[in-house]
Amino acid sequence: MRAADLLVRTLSDAGVEKIFSLSGNQIMSVYDALIGSGIDLIHVRHEAAAVHMADAWGRLAGAPGVALVTAGPGFANALSAMYVAQVSESPVVVLSGNARLRELGRGAMQEMPQSDMAGPVTKESWTATEASNLGHDLARAFRIATSGRPGPVHIALPEDLLIAEVVDGGAASPGPDDFRTADQGLDDAVAGRILDALTGALRPLILGGPAMTRGAASETLRALSDTTGVPAVASDSPRGINDPSLGAFAEVLAEADVVLLLGKRLDFTLSFGKAPELNPDCAFLQVDAEPRVLEQTERNLGRPARLAVAAVAGPVEAADRMIELAEGQGRSNSGWAAEVEAAIAFRPPEWSEISSPPRSPIHGIEVAHAVQQVLDGRPDSVYIADGGEFGQWVQAGLSAPVRLLNGPAGAIGAGIPFALAARLAYPDSAIVTHVGDGTFGFHAMEFDTAVRYDLPFVAVVGNDAAWNAEYQLQLREFGEDRVSETELLPTRYDRVAESLGGHGEHVTSAKELRPAIERAIASGRPACVNVALARVPAPRVRRRSTATDHGSAAR
Repeated sequence: MRAADLLVRTLSDAGVEKIFSLSGNQIMSVYDALIGSGIDLIHVRHEAAAVHMADAWGRLAGAPGVALVTAGPGFANALSAMYVAQVSESPVVVLSGNARLRELGRGAMQEMPQSDMAGPVTKESWTATEASNLGHDLARAFRIATSGRPGPVHIALPEDLLIAEVVDGGAASPGPDDFRTADQGLDDAVAGRILDALTGALRPLILGGPAMTRGAASETLRALSDTTGVPAVASDSPRGINDPSLGAFAEVLAEADVVLLLGKRLDFTLSFGKAPELNPDCAFLQVDAEPRVLEQTERNLGRPARLAVAAVAGPVEAADRMIELAEGQGRSNSGWAAEVEAAIAFRPPEWSEISSPPRSPIHGIEVAHAVQQVLDGRPDSVYIADGGEFGQWVQAGLSAPVRLLNGPAGAIGAGIPFALAARLAYPDSAIVTHVGDGTFGFHAMEFDTAVRYDLPFVAVVGNDAAWNAEYQLQLREFGEDRVSETELLPTRYDRVAESLGGHGEHVTSAKELRPAIERAIASGRPACVNVALARVPAPRVRRRSTATDHGSAAR
């Protein structure tokens, strides 16, 4: 048995169903071993797309997504996508081919220090060195990816190691316990102190990180809120406090007197805990799987006394224990909880009055409303938001049972690969991804992948013929006469999709939006709805809004 065969058998034992990959010389033995394995190989057009798809699979399926890329430049193409998965706290295992062990340091073909390069954008990264240990390497990667704060793990696989013979196949195979996620429980005394602080506060909040926005973790966070009466909010938006899907949440956050950071970093998304975004007298409680995150919070606060409780524990395990201890005890102020709920639900009433004239560029909120009308009749739908200003309007005006964002990385380009993975995870659901015209260019060729594997979805492209986020920044910071290099062409991206075997729709009027989206879904093919979009800034929701808040000033 080759080490490549051991690798594939271990993946099968781990329950892996799909591998997202782009081929290359160093990993051809793995491709060979996958034949007849029962694991589906999804062959993409760019290595970053493979990792983005594994990332989306990890978020949606709750089990690590697996990406397989080749060595050297192919591996390097995947690095930015690893970072996106890292800050989104997504469980991913990235396997990369590598130059041959016996040639390392001698100028081998495509030799790079791959494990060192991936280290900063993964939880752990290493090079496999023993063929007989490859199964245990893989089990370790799965365990690390899912334990504590989820995230990507990378293993570099030297080409000659993969074709080496493994003599003792039985001893080389890991057992079920080797894959099992490590538990990090919370001490009862510490849990009691946290509960006392929360229920004793006037305006407490529980804030969860990206991993708490999805799956079982989000349900646990909701249960903790229901049991204690303390409002709980999790966000995976790069806009942080100004996440447009959270309405006017920034206003109530500034009033909080106690905040529990449950697997949530005190970073730029919370303005590092500084006023005026947070009350300077607000006390913080923090439970995190990583000691270095607690240390970062102390540095950012500047006053150690503000971090009243700091505990190393898994956020989900800690929440479960606090729920058990809080059963039957007193609840927090229900009036405050109602105030927080109302702030999150708030949207400026003038948004409902925005209406583009016929044959004029369409406002982003109109796109969101049209998609919402379509998805309301499909209760198991998935929506994806990727891109700058357009993506923020989508998040502000649209909701669905399942949501995927580009995440706190603020990187664009993942929207189309995310849609393909969502189709695989939700084969019977409506999948709609929203991307800007700049974003579309990153992975447009994955329409070819979608056609080859019969993975229908709808990409709604907000086409304002610009890198609009940068345009708006230049306009705001430097003035209209200093805007430069942000223009794009009003390209017919619908025709690009058609040329690759997909379905295309071109929309130039708001009244055409819903019918076009319905036709795109009904086509049963990967589809692009190319929308002539008004060039407006992203929303910033305030309960006392201004013209700039809803974008009319820039129309």
